[in-house]
Amino acid sequence: MATHRVGLWMYQNSGGTEIERKIVAKLNERNVEVITGLDLNDATAHNGSIFCKGQVMEDLDLFFSYNAGQQGPFQMYLYQTLSSMIPTINNYAAFELTEDKFRTAHLLKTHAIPTADHIVCNKHNIQQVKEHLRFWQGKAICKPVNGWGGNGIIKLESERDLDLLLPYITMQNLPQFYIERVIENDYTDYRIDIVDGKYVACYGRQAAKGSWKTNITSGGSVIQREPTQEVIDLALKAAKITGLEVAGVDIIYDIEHQEYVVLEVNGIPAFATPDQERLGLDFNNTKIDYLCDLIDRTIRHRIDLPCVSSEVGLEIERPIDMPSAVNDIFNADLTGTAAATIKDKAL
Repeated sequence: MATHRVGLWMYQNSGGTEIERKIVAKLNERNVEVITGLDLNDATAHNGSIFCKGQVMEDLDLFFSYNAGQQGPFQMYLYQTLSSMIPTINNYAAFELTEDKFRTAHLLKTHAIPTADHIVCNKHNIQQVKEHLRFWQGKAICKPVNGWGGNGIIKLESERDLDLLLPYITMQNLPQFYIERVIENDYTDYRIDIVDGKYVACYGRQAAKGSWKTNITSGGSVIQREPTQEVIDLALKAAKITGLEVAGVDIIYDIEHQEYVVLEVNGIPAFATPDQERLGLDFNNTKIDYLCDLIDRTIRHRIDLPCVSSEVGLEIERPIDMPSAVNDIFNADLTGTAAATIKDKAL
């Protein structure tokens, strides 16, 4: 008999149906019931509860949302509300952050993670953009802060290109514009998949001939890559800083400065499609195992029960919703200090 109940909204195309089936089966093995198809776009909220297809969402032990292609403003609005009531993967705060390219890059910069040089401005201070363009030899990329798949990206080759773009910019009812320095690279990237702070896999993407966009939806193709430990460590740090439980970190090599640079951190990195699996990308099962471990541990920690792991043995850890200050005490070595008493009481 199931002791816990989890909600799931999973994309169904490109092999998503089979991924969902495997996740459900593995969680069922752990006595976790899974309610699928919980698209918050179809939900309503009243009397202090969110209702989706007959399910009171707050009664779930956890909600796992994994569908980039169909998410919309209303779905995100309710996702934010739900994330304050029950555990969600990803947690909304981290997911919302990484939906914004500028905020993500800004945070990474403050933690000394190499990212593309950039400027964010509005249509009233374009002159500052021109000054940066001159410093960047006129080459930059203008992109929406919250786009994906390479959509809406415009490459500038000179200051004149910006002048031609100005009428379009001034007509847009957007609060900001995000512009990055063009990084000299070989038109390939690394996509590092991370779940629960653990490295899952790496593959690369290569731009089509004559193009500079590596995104698959923009004509790029998947290639196999073996990452160095430096690349893996950089991705792990970036994911940890953003707070994502599930992350796909995009990294390129800056030829001019001879360093790896984090381009983006994504909160819904795709599983390998059936075609990609046939090409040798075989990380799906590992990713599913890590996800199920994460879900299982999270829901059991809410009531401080032992958690069943795919690894040998049992784990008994603190509830995940301890205040951060208590978490710090939990992790600290306080032997012989006055704070040791506080730690004992906290535990």
